[in-house]
Amino acid sequence: MRFKETAVRTPTRTREFQVLAKPVGARCNLRCRYCYYLPQGERQYQRMTDDLLETYIVQHIHACSDPVIRFSWHGGEPTLLGLDGFHKIIALQKQHCPEGRRAVNGIQTNGLMLQDDWCRFLAKEQITVGLSLDGPARFHDLYRVTSEGAPTHSRVMRAYDRLRKHGVTTECLCVVHSENVRHPLDVYEFFRGLSVPYITFLPLVEPVSGNQVSERSVPADAWGDFLCAIFDLWLDRDIGRVKIQIFEEAARPAFGLEHTLCIFRKTCGGVPILECDGDVYSCDHFVKPEYRLGNIRETSLSTMLDSPRQRAFGRAKQDTLPRQCRQCTVLDMCNGGCPKDRIIRTPEGEPGLNYLCSGYKRFFTHCRPFVEMLAGVWRNQTRNL
Repeated sequence: MRFKETAVRTPTRTREFQVLAKPVGARCNLRCRYCYYLPQGERQYQRMTDDLLETYIVQHIHACSDPVIRFSWHGGEPTLLGLDGFHKIIALQKQHCPEGRRAVNGIQTNGLMLQDDWCRFLAKEQITVGLSLDGPARFHDLYRVTSEGAPTHSRVMRAYDRLRKHGVTTECLCVVHSENVRHPLDVYEFFRGLSVPYITFLPLVEPVSGNQVSERSVPADAWGDFLCAIFDLWLDRDIGRVKIQIFEEAARPAFGLEHTLCIFRKTCGGVPILECDGDVYSCDHFVKPEYRLGNIRETSLSTMLDSPRQRAFGRAKQDTLPRQCRQCTVLDMCNGGCPKDRIIRTPEGEPGLNYLCSGYKRFFTHCRPFVEMLAGVWRNQTRNL
């Protein structure tokens, strides 16, 4: 029997989650050489059916306990659903969203489909865009290419210009690999020149065998140097003007706040994925049979979010921390990082150390005095109010 919730109501318990919904699965109009998702997603169907899309939207609204219901559309390349498909998404959200609540949307895209009609729609519906852009052309075009191996930087830049022209809120997502990591100021000045207001740096880690990584993976120490160099320039010129995700995350513990980014939280499991056939998996990086939670045609999304398997998946991040992490001075800023990157051993031979550990420790140690000073000023001001 196909499962579909017919009554939307506000849940009584608080539940934090973000589903990465993949309306066309792994289908993509690029063949990025570092793509981790396309190889494991080739088996998936090409497009989510209209009835399944409605089932998901209804279940997502039911599962969310907040007044603002956030939807995240990923891929593959989600714009391959077509503009008509996204008009349908908005219509279904408006149809099923209860009074007093509202749905907001974000989409992660390579930008190649974003002509003016798309940008007008994104602006009208206030959809935020995460645009993949790896810095200057000499870095971006190394790996972000078409199936024929053609470069894409100039096409992404045209998309960015259209997004700005139409006033679409845009965040640039920059994969940091073995080449651009050596040029942090060139990369950052490139984004500054575009007046990008939001930047996320994503370190590339590609395990190849055992505890080894590919040649294009970012070296751990270089990752730390990259972040420190950009942090110093940002602090000198752009604090309060440009938001860089990892810098904001670094400050949260000093203010007594929980991390919002899953890789730095004590436990994970709050960012499952929905495939275009209705299957739900624990995480975008764990699309394997043992991490399949079920299918929304048969089991509700809220049931899967709260399932013992998903809770165990989330707790495993903290439960398997090696002793070196538990005794680390910046544990609260890192919490072991993403489980997918915990592929090396500590000097004592204990497994489960993050490949990027040395880089993260260098950066978090470097920025901690500033964020703690900032938090101290904030606390004094708060006491004096």
